[in-house]
Amino acid sequence: MHPRDLSDHVAYEAGRGIEEVARELGRDPSEFVKLASNENPHGPSPAAAVAIREIASDVNSYPKAAHADLTAAIADRFDVDASQVWLANGGDGAIDYLHRATLEPGDDVLVPTPGFAYYGMSARFHHGDVAEYALSRDDDFDQTTAGVLESYDGERVVWLTSPHNPTGSTIPLENVERLAAETDEETLIVVDEAYGEFAETESAVSLIEGRDGFDSRDDVAVLRTFSKAYGLAGIRLGYAIVPGEWGGAYARVNTPFAASELACRAGLAAIDDDEHVERTVETAREAREYMREAIDARVWPSEGNFVLVDVGDASAVAEEMQRRGVIVRDCSSFGLDSCIRITCGTEAETDRAVETLNAVLADGFGDSDPDPESDRDGDAETETGVADA
Repeated sequence: MHPRDLSDHVAYEAGRGIEEVARELGRDPSEFVKLASNENPHGPSPAAAVAIREIASDVNSYPKAAHADLTAAIADRFDVDASQVWLANGGDGAIDYLHRATLEPGDDVLVPTPGFAYYGMSARFHHGDVAEYALSRDDDFDQTTAGVLESYDGERVVWLTSPHNPTGSTIPLENVERLAAETDEETLIVVDEAYGEFAETESAVSLIEGRDGFDSRDDVAVLRTFSKAYGLAGIRLGYAIVPGEWGGAYARVNTPFAASELACRAGLAAIDDDEHVERTVETAREAREYMREAIDARVWPSEGNFVLVDVGDASAVAEEMQRRGVIVRDCSSFGLDSCIRITCGTEAETDRAVETLNAVLADGFGDSDPDPESDRDGDAETETGVADA
């Protein structure tokens, strides 16, 4: 007896944790800071932490009421019907639900490269095939309608990421609307807004509901998560917002009790903790601006809680930074062998990351741009996404 053929599947490569690295190097965990996984440097929403402690003694019950309450709270936040909110075990769980609701065996999905590996992984789990559209380094990873349509060939689902991981670029809603209009009627455009709270762009929920001058569409869905701005990555809580016509499909594709009691109660508390979110977003804005100014290498504009840096030899630089106590993401797994991604930390963490990276580059690891100012000309004034050309 063997599992089915999984040779076309790849394993997801998560950012390395402090304890893992410390054990490997025989060091004390307190020597390290982790800026590799785009986690919230301020921890979880304090209100959520209180809710988790208070509900701990009641986790013997299934989360039916809490699930309904959180669904209603999210629906109220985005002014949609509760049936349009699909709670899930993290954003990746919502990806699975959308694929369950759309893909027949052999259907294709179109995903960005570089990009989040789980889009394609999930499609293959559901017996779908995967095609890619490229975000070009030569074009500063701009997300253009033409770039997606050039690769589009009738795929059932097209994945967009705004802000995009790992580059930080965004895609204007006008471009999303055009993609929805110019793709087949049975193609679903999904906008992954996992980092949406950090961006100045409006949510694509406006396209679903026909707000802000857009006509309502039944071929656009949005993905969101509590992992980033709310600081609940360890809870695993995400959701999709789908067209009104899709509401009834959720009961047929989700797992029983798709989000845990702890997750739902934490989410209910966190969603109203505006002070924590505002503090987190402001920290990210300041950190990414500082890194663009202070790092002695090319840093792309970003609207996420991270920046992408061209260091020449990503593996060598990331390994040496780790040895010096700062864990960052080697983006070789994204197909960007010369780039690292640095999460926006606290002021002290960001200062340490910049100082360490500059020292590593000065010591000859990697191949940084000898004149980083030349790469900043023309784009230092804004961190917003570039409009479709």
